[in-house]
Amino acid sequence: MIEIGAQVDLSHPAERVWRALTDRELLGRWFAEAEMVEGVPDRMLLHTAGLPGFEANVEVEVTERQEPDLLVLACDEAGRLSELTCTVTVTKQGCRLELREVSTHGAWSAEQHDPREQQLRQALTVRLPAILDWIAFQQVDLRRADGGMTAELPLIGVRARPGSSPRRRRTLVAVVAGAVLVAGTAAWVTLPPAAKPAAAPAPTATATASPTVTAGRTTVAPTATPSARPSRSTASATARPSRTPSATPSRTPASATPPPPPTPITARYETESDRLFGYTGEIVVANPGGAPVADWAVVVTLAEGTTVDDVDGANWRQDKRVITFTGAAVAAGGSQTISFDVRDSRPKAREPESCTISGQQCAGL
Repeated sequence: MIEIGAQVDLSHPAERVWRALTDRELLGRWFAEAEMVEGVPDRMLLHTAGLPGFEANVEVEVTERQEPDLLVLACDEAGRLSELTCTVTVTKQGCRLELREVSTHGAWSAEQHDPREQQLRQALTVRLPAILDWIAFQQVDLRRADGGMTAELPLIGVRARPGSSPRRRRTLVAVVAGAVLVAGTAAWVTLPPAAKPAAAPAPTATATASPTVTAGRTTVAPTATPSARPSRSTASATARPSRTPSATPSRTPASATPPPPPTPITARYETESDRLFGYTGEIVVANPGGAPVADWAVVVTLAEGTTVDDVDGANWRQDKRVITFTGAAVAAGGSQTISFDVRDSRPKAREPESCTISGQQCAGL
């Protein structure tokens, strides 16, 4: 009797873990693609051929089921029989999942045992937690105002829902109008005061002679009469502009100084875990700048004979050995983590040959 076992502590309820164990589509995401056997409700075919430690597809049949605590499967891999027991135990943080496979007919060779067990542990500790987190996200209440749980993502923009209250729309219009009025008042208050008009020059008095008679003789006494024309000094000051301007405008305004170039987005590669015939790589995309970066792409060139098995945290496309990762905008000062599983045709896994982001080399590789 040969045993293969692995266990993992999960921060998720037992019901969610049970769903990941029994749902055919979810099972294909974290372990192997599953196909129902027609006419037999408790029988499935797992497409494990090609996985480390597996020589062929495995046909499984449920022999015992105690939801959500116990699931026992009878397995047949090309005539080699085994029994797989899945036990879910509730803990304070969530639950503990333990998988134990015992051969009942035939045996695994030494070349199969270790890769098979490593593959099982990799699925439990890396891919299963990611799938459980994804399920939890789908169950988050993103629209509390409407009441009830929903899996819909929030929409960008504002639009009226059918049957919405006209009073609510009028209130919204009033709030917007009030905001516009306040903004206009603030702009009026901050305007500079209008320049006062210059006063016209005052007329100057000019002495004129008027005759007066004093004791039989005529004398000329000066009298002050207003003149209709301005004085020469005043006229020249107002009629001719100054030859030398009082202020010379600066040739180079302060706003013409070019802004500093944006801080480039960076990436760091690290091999999170390795195993026989594969490894898990991790890339952390960081934005040290002061504005979000939307258009970014990480380009990874794999070693010859390696392929990507699963990706978490980004969109990806593959062109032979070149993998391109893209994703949502990275916030200012934020980061985004990409995790991907790689299968290697050689027993000793090889890291990627290169990793770049926006033409710059990734750190750590």
